[in-house]
Amino acid sequence: MSTPDDVTLVGFAELSATVVRARLLAAHDRFWDVDTRSLHHPVWFDQFGGFGALARSAGGEDVGYVLGVVTADRLAYLHLLAVRDDRRRTGLGRRLVAWFDDLARDTGARVVQAVARPENTAAVAFHTALGAGAHLAQDRAGPGADRLVLTRSLTR
Repeated sequence: MSTPDDVTLVGFAELSATVVRARLLAAHDRFWDVDTRSLHHPVWFDQFGGFGALARSAGGEDVGYVLGVVTADRLAYLHLLAVRDDRRRTGLGRRLVAWFDDLARDTGARVVQAVARPENTAAVAFHTALGAGAHLAQDRAGPGADRLVLTRSLTR
């Protein structure tokens, strides 16, 4: 396994959104244990691409990514965070979040939120380790589809 030092983060704004999205969807199962294809809507790569980044290995492989946005009321929303299965537990997820946090702060955000399924214990543990508090939002993703909203401060 390679070290996180061989990884470069590149903002989606510097890349071809259509090409990157197609590559990530083609490699979907290396990043996700559940089907998240519907969450990869083109708007996250095209219109909101300036708030996303791709982690690339020295060999040119896609090994992680973050998608998000900062709203007009200065809420940073971390939509998706993915690290390829062979790169987990290397600090790459934290590095991608730090990249997003810095951009969000520079844009004026004071708070960042992520949303996870309650049974996604890995995501909940990751975000709470970063300082997020969690609250259950019943029916957030539709009737009977509860989600945890994970919120943390972006103060320096």
